[in-house]
Amino acid sequence: MIDLYTWPTPNGHKIHIMFEETGLPYRVIPVDIGAGDQFQPAFLKISPNNKVPAIVDPDGPDGAPISLFESGVILIYLAEKSGRFLPSAPRERYVTLQWLMFQMGNIGPFLGQAHHFRYYAPQRIPYAYERYTNEAKRLYGVLDGRLAVVPYIAGDAYGIADMAIFPWLRSHARQGIDLADYTNVRRWFDAVVARPAVGRALEVLADRRREGPISEREREVMFGATQYRRH
Repeated sequence: MIDLYTWPTPNGHKIHIMFEETGLPYRVIPVDIGAGDQFQPAFLKISPNNKVPAIVDPDGPDGAPISLFESGVILIYLAEKSGRFLPSAPRERYVTLQWLMFQMGNIGPFLGQAHHFRYYAPQRIPYAYERYTNEAKRLYGVLDGRLAVVPYIAGDAYGIADMAIFPWLRSHARQGIDLADYTNVRRWFDAVVARPAVGRALEVLADRRREGPISEREREVMFGATQYRRH
């Protein structure tokens, strides 16, 4: 049984999806990032960057326990452990990893900033608002072009690149995006959301997900001095 330290965020949902798709047994351990659970010493031993998700597998590659943080490497680890969703053929494997890195280096950081400055920032900063909204549109355009020629992000088969990107696109409206403008992304998005395992994954900690404005305490914990203090 793998312990999954998580919260209902896009990066958390990536790993929820992977567990549900593979059927690997896992136990959910909530890490309430609004309450500051990510700064607890026990969690920092597993995830020193104080971010979710993280896992502890008592049966690591050499039979000894292993803990991992960073959602991209967790996806690769679980794909190799299960033998699913990451091709073994070198060409297809590198294409999949290429698009996974595209999510880690572009989709996550820039859509996250678009979301932050459009939704969470206490005041509208025109430069940041426009910069990240425009970058979001550019990235959706990259995906739309890719999905015009292949059914899934890495090619013909659904895999970890799709699992990594999909959760970040669920908040497209808050990123200033209308999916009607990206018909290939819309087609792919609908196909992914229709998968039963994805539906189950999105229910993980769904009762903890906050849709309304965050409190001032949560804002301070996630974006204020608490975040930048050495722990």
